[in-house]
Amino acid sequence: MKLHLVPARVGLQWVKLGVKTFFRQPLAMSGLFFMFMATVSVLSLIPLLGTLISMVLVPVATLGLMAATREATQGRFPMPSTLISGLRGKPVQTRNMLVLGAMYAAGLLLVLGVATLFAGDAPAVDPNAGEVSAELVRASLANQGLLAGLVVYLPVVMAFWHAPALVHWHGVSPGKSLFFSFMACWGNKGAMLFYALGWVGVFMLVGLFLSLLGALLGGAQALNIVLYPAVLFMASMFHTSIYFTFVDSFELTERPTPTTNGEEA
Repeated sequence: MKLHLVPARVGLQWVKLGVKTFFRQPLAMSGLFFMFMATVSVLSLIPLLGTLISMVLVPVATLGLMAATREATQGRFPMPSTLISGLRGKPVQTRNMLVLGAMYAAGLLLVLGVATLFAGDAPAVDPNAGEVSAELVRASLANQGLLAGLVVYLPVVMAFWHAPALVHWHGVSPGKSLFFSFMACWGNKGAMLFYALGWVGVFMLVGLFLSLLGALLGGAQALNIVLYPAVLFMASMFHTSIYFTFVDSFELTERPTPTTNGEEA
């Protein structure tokens, strides 16, 4: 296994493959993502400990959704048990996944700590404040805590992006998986940038479509009816595409599926 560098345009191909694969098994992929979110919601009822457990389970859920994508690309229906694939391997694999989850939780707490430290006396944004004004947006963008948190969060995301798959499928230790994942994201930063911009464009188009649909059907009340299912589907599509970023970023002894129209990118 070694790093595979791809052209920047492949990032858009990852977006297309994620959408295409999602629609092969839309109920399965969205259902698995909903199961994870429901689990997080239940765990959140446990003060503090529930939140920590949810953080630890994020790499497990990421691996599970990647495994479900692999099943869909091979024409199989992903079963609910696929979501916990990361906990169903050999004991050493399960332990390493939980260690990776603990490291992820620590990374998120570090991001939160940095954001809180730099926020100082900046007023918190009230999510129930009602209308989002231009002043509110400007205040949010000028919040040093938010900016500092984003600066720290970016390398954390890069380090954990491919790490669950490396740990579970290829037996890489948690520490090394973070290094390899970061280097893969950095080496393919052009493709990752196009990938991110591609999804931003998709979300914006869907948001515009939903706004027009809501206006045609009766305003905000109608929009609220379709908003949650739309967000669920979009989030599921995004997580479906993560698998393709992994397969194209490493030269593996076995490549389960061609990801760039049968050609090496």
